[in-house]
Amino acid sequence: MNEVYFNDGVGRRADVAKCTMRIGAEISDIKLSADLPDRTIAAINELVLEHKVVFFRDQGHLDDAEQERFALRFGKLSPYPEGSMPIFDIDSAGGDIQADVWHIDWSCMDAYPKISVLRGVVIPPVGGDTVWSNTAAAYLDLPLPLQRLADDLWAVHSFPGDHYKRPHADALAGQRIETEHPVVRVHPETGERTLVLGSYVARFVDFSIYDSRRLFDLFEAHITAQENTVRWKWRQGDVAIWDNRATMHCATKDYGDQRRVVRRATIEGEVPVSIDGRHSVARFKFVGRDES
Repeated sequence: MNEVYFNDGVGRRADVAKCTMRIGAEISDIKLSADLPDRTIAAINELVLEHKVVFFRDQGHLDDAEQERFALRFGKLSPYPEGSMPIFDIDSAGGDIQADVWHIDWSCMDAYPKISVLRGVVIPPVGGDTVWSNTAAAYLDLPLPLQRLADDLWAVHSFPGDHYKRPHADALAGQRIETEHPVVRVHPETGERTLVLGSYVARFVDFSIYDSRRLFDLFEAHITAQENTVRWKWRQGDVAIWDNRATMHCATKDYGDQRRVVRRATIEGEVPVSIDGRHSVARFKFVGRDES
């Protein structure tokens, strides 16, 4: 346990313990609520910026409505593309839509979410962990020639596509979103350089699909290196909050036929800016009407 503390507004102090040296911290002895003082919300936000993802055990008092109210303390809710609810259920009974795939939440959007708030609702007795990676640390670990290459690269992020085969692509049939993002963005709050990749990437701008795949695998290997990651073993009622601008994450599908349900709220983010000051560009957005 380190020596970082902050007051939860009712006289108790919450302890903050690092999970690994590079990413993740568990905050104990605090009851999350939309009614927490401003200074406590600000302290949680600072810890998210510092540790990239923070975890809270024993938050079973939260329901969907209270999770939404709490998430609103960090900014405007960012619903998933067109018409979806602010709280998004990820339910393995309908196909675990984010399993075994490294991604940034909805990076196909130009201003993709800045923060995600995830709550464990139904947790299998074995398996179902989530792994996060620190994309700022991954950038710093790149050899200088690879950093320079990444600084100049732009990638097309799209939904859906052949590279993106997940069950909820069918549920959102008729929607198409495509954005060009810099592979390296400047974090608007910390000034860090972070890598912007993940499963929405279709190709790199001015590169063939063949070359794009090999470059993608090279950079992705650095992002997902074990020293840059933290793995969380969920319990029912746990809450994770992460900086979606400085992390990628992956849910593991290792729990057989057991059910797993988590619910996520996302906070509206900013349009990424490259190291030379250029903004991401939304190239295509089509939302078809569901005629079913």
